[in-house]
Amino acid sequence: MTGTISWVDRSLLGAARRIAAPVRVRVALPPRNTSPAAQLRPDTPTIWVANRRTIVSLLLNPEVSFGDAYSEGRLEIEGDMVSVLETLFESTSRTLSWSSRLVSAWLKWIQSNSLDGSHRNIHHHYDLPADFYKLWLDPEMVYTCAYFPDREATLEEAQNAKLDLVCQKLWLRPGETVVEAGCGWGALSLYMARHYGVRVKAFNISHEQIMFARARAKEQGLTAEIEFIEDDYRNIRGRFDAFVSLGMVEHVGTEHYSELGRVIHAAIGDSGRGLLHFIGRNYPRPFSVWIRKRVFPGAYAPALREAMQILEPSDFGVLDVENLRLHYAKTLECWLRRFERSYDTVTQRFGSDFARMWRLYLAGSIAAFDVGALQLFQILFAGRKCRRIPWARTYLGADTTASRQQDRPWIHAMS
Repeated sequence: MTGTISWVDRSLLGAARRIAAPVRVRVALPPRNTSPAAQLRPDTPTIWVANRRTIVSLLLNPEVSFGDAYSEGRLEIEGDMVSVLETLFESTSRTLSWSSRLVSAWLKWIQSNSLDGSHRNIHHHYDLPADFYKLWLDPEMVYTCAYFPDREATLEEAQNAKLDLVCQKLWLRPGETVVEAGCGWGALSLYMARHYGVRVKAFNISHEQIMFARARAKEQGLTAEIEFIEDDYRNIRGRFDAFVSLGMVEHVGTEHYSELGRVIHAAIGDSGRGLLHFIGRNYPRPFSVWIRKRVFPGAYAPALREAMQILEPSDFGVLDVENLRLHYAKTLECWLRRFERSYDTVTQRFGSDFARMWRLYLAGSIAAFDVGALQLFQILFAGRKCRRIPWARTYLGADTTASRQQDRPWIHAMS
């Protein structure tokens, strides 16, 4: 679109700017000549919209249209993308628009996390070629929040520290049995078996991830200690000392929380212990409609009180809750930097729309954790008859290593 902007377009732009207010963002149509207003505010980021149709779609359904327009190149962000998205998040009302509520309800229905629905949802995201994720994850392919012992730690160091933190919290010891639900590419199971001497059964319905994990176990000589099972968490059978799940609760859905709780109780009974690591919120709210539609079908980030629906019916006691929100923001920053270095490769292999979609997804996730729209919770819990739990939190000290942990005696919390 060139030349003078019509009064219709000026009216539409005015409406778009009012929606964006009080965010200091300019919404403009090409041509990209610098206006006197822009010269007065040189640091104000600008959202360039390609045409009138895109503006109308933004007015009708802001979130989904914003994501789709950026992915398709009909919308550009001039300025720091994460900062722009942070300001948009901070201006978002707790009350969803009618269009967002309608689309959200429709997605919840068609993306149900039933047995069949979960397979479809997981396949959409996790069965992308492993080579795509290798471009920007760490060598162990850990696709969950890292734990940075200090701000200078590398992503590799932070992911290793997260795996060890989980093992420390679960107070694992050699010879115990652990079941992992939603094991990804197998990094945690491999770490638990290699460093803590436990035997693991790990469940996952992503074929790509299970095949990768089995190959890694074979390479590391751990096939006798770990069984990677391509099946749904609802089909977990047997008794174990501990249950762990990193990043799976988001794919369960509140309507299946009691079912997950029954599975956990059947696995560890009243004397076992467990850990849930998941993206959450400070209050109940539907997950991003655009992300559910394009990136993570069936996703939902629960508030803490909603997550308790998993544990309360089985009388599990909560031992510890930790929020690693800022650690996830830093993890995502590491991922986005690596993604940008491989951006041309991603574009060549998967297309421009796909590459732009993932750039926006990663940048938007950073913004969401930075401003507190999303949280990262770790909940440690145990059955009511569990007696072998640490007396104090000193076992999580900086000098605690996997090798020392194996030799430390257990402390009876109660007699």
